[in-house]
Amino acid sequence: MFSFQVSDSISLELLQQHQAEEIFQLIDANRAHLREWLLWVDKRKTAEDMVPVIKYWLENLANNQGFDVAIRYNADLVGMIGVQFDWGNRTASIGYFLARDCEGKGIITTSLQSLIRELFDRYSMNRIEIQCAANNVKSQRVPERLGFKREGIKRAGQLVYDHFEDLIIYSLLKSEV
Repeated sequence: MFSFQVSDSISLELLQQHQAEEIFQLIDANRAHLREWLLWVDKRKTAEDMVPVIKYWLENLANNQGFDVAIRYNADLVGMIGVQFDWGNRTASIGYFLARDCEGKGIITTSLQSLIRELFDRYSMNRIEIQCAANNVKSQRVPERLGFKREGIKRAGQLVYDHFEDLIIYSLLKSEV
């Protein structure tokens, strides 16, 4: 794994240590936007803060526990997708974020369409899950557009700074594609 062209304008690539500054700049430029839903944003104050995180992502990849990829749109880093594997149940869990100024262009949906095919075909996953905050309507539209089924709500499933967010659980089975 992993670097491939999704479309003429979108590509996915593994993140590497030499990209720490670029990743930090993406997070920093979108801090207020991302902070609303992601607890880890405040922990990333400098590019150096990304070094152990990228190391962790690469260890996950090496241990076949998952992977994290950059989303590039016209060669610019605009977001990320993280995948975690549960090999015992042949399930993959997906998380994602996108720069505010790139929302509404189909970048996440198009990227995930390609990634989902990879997960079902190359990795032999049977189930893919996405969890979205109940108040994050934009994020919920992504699995809905991709044909995921809404399974239910994990009440107070995520602590985000000073409050709990309910999480909507979506899934897609290999037999449904």
